[in-house]
Amino acid sequence: MRDSRKIEKVVLGEWLCLEEFAAVARYGAKVEFSQEYCSRVQKNRTLVEKWVDEGRVMYGVTTGFGALCTKAIDKEETEKLQENIILTHSVSVGEPLKQEAVRGILLMVLQNLGQGRSGVRLEVLEQYKEFLNRGITPLVPSEGSVGYLALEAHAALVLMGMGKAWYQGELMDGGEALEKAGLKPLKLSSKEGLALVSGTTSPTALGALALYDLLKAARTADVIGALTLETLKGVMNAFDDRVMQVRPHGEQRRVAENIRNLLKDSEIIKKYQGSKVQDALSLRCMPQLHGAARKTLEDARKTIEIEMNSCCDNPIIWGEEGEEDVISACNADSSYVGMEMDSASIAACTLGKMSERRNNRIIDESLSGYPWFCIGKPGLNSGLMIPQYTQAGLLNEMRVLASPAVIDNTPTCGNQEDYVAMGYFACKKAGMIAEKLEYILAIELLSDYQAQQFQDQDIKRSSVSEAIYKKLGEKIPVMENDMLIYPHLEYLREEVHEGRILDSAEEIAGEIY
Repeated sequence: MRDSRKIEKVVLGEWLCLEEFAAVARYGAKVEFSQEYCSRVQKNRTLVEKWVDEGRVMYGVTTGFGALCTKAIDKEETEKLQENIILTHSVSVGEPLKQEAVRGILLMVLQNLGQGRSGVRLEVLEQYKEFLNRGITPLVPSEGSVGYLALEAHAALVLMGMGKAWYQGELMDGGEALEKAGLKPLKLSSKEGLALVSGTTSPTALGALALYDLLKAARTADVIGALTLETLKGVMNAFDDRVMQVRPHGEQRRVAENIRNLLKDSEIIKKYQGSKVQDALSLRCMPQLHGAARKTLEDARKTIEIEMNSCCDNPIIWGEEGEEDVISACNADSSYVGMEMDSASIAACTLGKMSERRNNRIIDESLSGYPWFCIGKPGLNSGLMIPQYTQAGLLNEMRVLASPAVIDNTPTCGNQEDYVAMGYFACKKAGMIAEKLEYILAIELLSDYQAQQFQDQDIKRSSVSEAIYKKLGEKIPVMENDMLIYPHLEYLREEVHEGRILDSAEEIAGEIY
């Protein structure tokens, strides 16, 4: 698996994977176009220009939009029509998206229109490419999308020298950002305004970022769960490969193998093997629940990557010789990504609920044998009592957010769009859930780290545990008396988010599948 943090350049024109997407959206990798990418865009544009000259009826090019598709547009007004769609569709509201999300949307627009089925000029796509490469990020309000249109329109404003944008971290008018970056505003031509706002580009971008984090969090859950199994002197019966063979779900088997590898040299595990028949479900059921969650997330990866490499425009310009056509349909529907990210949110919620239960066992003296809340002199000190409250509050929010978005329906566009997929919020809330899961895992990790002071120091922990605790010890003191905990939660969440807990584990145990 490629490390997004180390990818410096992504060439569009072939299959784009999730890690390459994250490299551009989050880590600032540069974008280039392949010759094939440029050729198919230019070939498709030639057809649109020919058909406009011939006066051919094309939705959104020589007609109005949505319920206004029966209104004819004169050839002389086609450019104004494309400008108007950007102006009137820039109506999302509220707090702006994170810059990485906007960069993801720009990348998805390049992927969507770069399939050579949309009829836009290459220079329009070159401009978005330069936005990514030169550090121009349009300000895009985050609320009010049903799956397309409004967010993309806010981004397109900056192409025209309007709206607002960050340039190298500073927020300014869109025209000023272009000037400082050495770019000029573009005048949109036939089909281009519609193409820039049509498609699943915003839900796909938000879904891809969320999924990238959820997949990383799911693998990290194996690592932290293994540390907790060791902290609680668990037994390994439930991770025996013979158990996995009789229920041959591949993900379940991989989770069990991960945990065995992570703890293979733990003398604590060896000492307590056979000390009890079985552990509580939050410990012995990790292969089953983590595996089921992993399958759901990997299924989502397949769908998201297909969507990332699709043309989701409407209409489609079909340019194969002898079959040339303009086809009005509905590839802009966000059901695929919406359903997958609703499912991914449920998977993340289950990982969170198991992590909270494992954490509770560590801080409960009657279950772990350690002092209440992993603190000496409990009573005078509260120790790790309240971080578990934080987990409970985060889980409450996750459970509400895990309610599916795509089952909703509110007709739009004068009932021309009488069914609406509602995929945008499914993808947006998955990102919110991913962040909460990272915090929940961070709190469990903090309890593992603090419990080590009460363990027998003569019995060797696993090499993975030792490496992780040593690294954390550079930032977090062992809590012998109450202290301010909040900064440590933020630090640990960032370690989970950036994959550094995984890095520490994989340096010793090999790849966590």
